[in-house]
Amino acid sequence: MSIFDSIFEAAGSFGPKEFLISTVAALAAGLILSGLYIFRNRHTDSYAVAVVCLPAIVSAVIMAVSGNIGAGIAVAGAFSLVRFRSAPGSAKEMAVLFLAMASGLLCGMGYVAYALLFAAFVGVVIFVLTTFDYGGGRRNDADRIVRITIPEDLDYNSEIESVLGEYASSYELTSVRSVNMGSMFKLTYKATLNDVSKQKELIDKVRVRNGNLEVAVLREETEERGL
Repeated sequence: MSIFDSIFEAAGSFGPKEFLISTVAALAAGLILSGLYIFRNRHTDSYAVAVVCLPAIVSAVIMAVSGNIGAGIAVAGAFSLVRFRSAPGSAKEMAVLFLAMASGLLCGMGYVAYALLFAAFVGVVIFVLTTFDYGGGRRNDADRIVRITIPEDLDYNSEIESVLGEYASSYELTSVRSVNMGSMFKLTYKATLNDVSKQKELIDKVRVRNGNLEVAVLREETEERGL
């Protein structure tokens, strides 16, 4: 059976033409997913390129080990040793990567049309959900991440949180860690500010309490790490 008999059926063997068609189709699937994702989402250049190339890489691997159990086990073992060296991404970024891999898997097995239809359909679904801000109804523009460095002998429960109480309708201490050989502590709060225009006032008052050490007020989305 040739891949040219029906693009909706798996290929029994791959020649140069079949290999080229599957690779081009995988790249097309990657372009579809990447284009639909980056149009409405924050991203890095490396992530956009990775989504384009990943289906072709997976497709080539699947075609290379097709019918060879030993090679398949060796490739699976090699992939199990690979770790992403970049920062962990959001759930949406990881989902798009898995979609790109699934498209490449379909192309590598010869289901070229199914791969393109799958990439286009799921990519459009992601685009529509992102456009209508699905799942983001509870986001508040006044939500901030507040990072404060304090000396080790400062009682942050009274000195720092009393200031936060003046400028935030609610706040929560999410982490405390020691820095600078234990001579300082870095506090991280999630806070909902009463008035975002008074962030400088908040910072100035905290600096008076913490001895002019570092204070940072960040939007919550800046805390999300991208691939």
